[in-house]
Amino acid sequence: MANKIKTDVLVLGSGPGGYTAAFRAADLGKKVVLVERYDSLGGVCLNVGCIPSKALLHIAKVVDEAHEMSEQGVSFGKPKLDNKKIVAWKNSVVSKLTGGLKALSKQRKVEVVTGIGKFSGAHQVTVATKDGSVEVEFENAIIAVGSESINLPFIPEDKRIFSSTGALELADIKGSLLVLGGGIIGLEMATVYSSLGVDVTVVEFMDQLIPGADFDLVNVLQKRMQKKGITFLLKTKVTAMEAKKDGIYVSMEGEHGTDKPLCFQQVLVSVGRKPNGGVIDAEKAGIKVDERGFIRVDNQQRTNVAHIFAIGDVVGQPMLAHKAIPEGKVAAEVIAGKKHYFDPKCIASVAYTDPELAWAGLTEKEAKEKIFVMKKLPFPGQPVGARLAWDGKRE
Repeated sequence: MANKIKTDVLVLGSGPGGYTAAFRAADLGKKVVLVERYDSLGGVCLNVGCIPSKALLHIAKVVDEAHEMSEQGVSFGKPKLDNKKIVAWKNSVVSKLTGGLKALSKQRKVEVVTGIGKFSGAHQVTVATKDGSVEVEFENAIIAVGSESINLPFIPEDKRIFSSTGALELADIKGSLLVLGGGIIGLEMATVYSSLGVDVTVVEFMDQLIPGADFDLVNVLQKRMQKKGITFLLKTKVTAMEAKKDGIYVSMEGEHGTDKPLCFQQVLVSVGRKPNGGVIDAEKAGIKVDERGFIRVDNQQRTNVAHIFAIGDVVGQPMLAHKAIPEGKVAAEVIAGKKHYFDPKCIASVAYTDPELAWAGLTEKEAKEKIFVMKKLPFPGQPVGARLAWDGKRE
């Protein structure tokens, strides 16, 4: 690979938003360079996020249904779990999809540069590769660098304490697990580990799970998960953590605070994500990044630098892969001269828990805060025939 590359469009990051932007720009006749720090395309979502977690959630659902079907006249023996085979299957799903992205990139003649890219000027990005560095000169750039898990300063380094990425490896599917954070990611992994036989406790600082969702939705989910044996400690804050030979000792305060630390075999830290806007030397291109690492954009995804765009987690909430995809398409089409814009209120939020949750637009709480005239129309699920047939044992 040459040490210098000139291109029409540089895309920094190959997650769902990044590869969508790259492919759309290429389809519109642009020469595209796609920079990705990892060996495979797809970003967090495809490699260590949305896709592998859905694979494990499928396994969890099968295990649960194998147990529940006895009430409907079909009995199975107790499932035998082989976590190494489960992880290998999960990885094979990811490999098929990343391989597909590689083929699509080649088909569209998108040049992929593997390495860590940082701005070195208003029209340049320098990519640190395994073999040295590559300078990419661009006319337009699309920043799609995503986000990373937030860690807490009091959490020690220990292999039994992990983020959602580590949780996907299923290193230990026995004993107890504390999930620190009652958001979507934490609850999805709590669902998986509970179904695989782990004693799961979820601790959340706020007064409800998934604080951004309507309480009516979350309440149904919490009751279902409690029936599975998952314990919830709401309005409770973790204040300290110590790794010892026999487990991880956790101190808490609040509604469920204890005088003595509680011991868990494993801890999943899932307290949110922070944008990667502050690690790409954006200031060298004149791009404004706020104190939290977000890059502000207009409704065409344009930053304060007219020829540089940003999409996905790095531009703000909600941090959803399916939000980044239309943002990437908009950015690519605006660069190609099309009149396009993006309205994020059209994007739904989804939790692939059991039951799955989805919502769009204003929540009831948000509507009341805005003093809208609002009518609430709940619809009962029991009369729905398909629901009773597929899920008849549940309330």
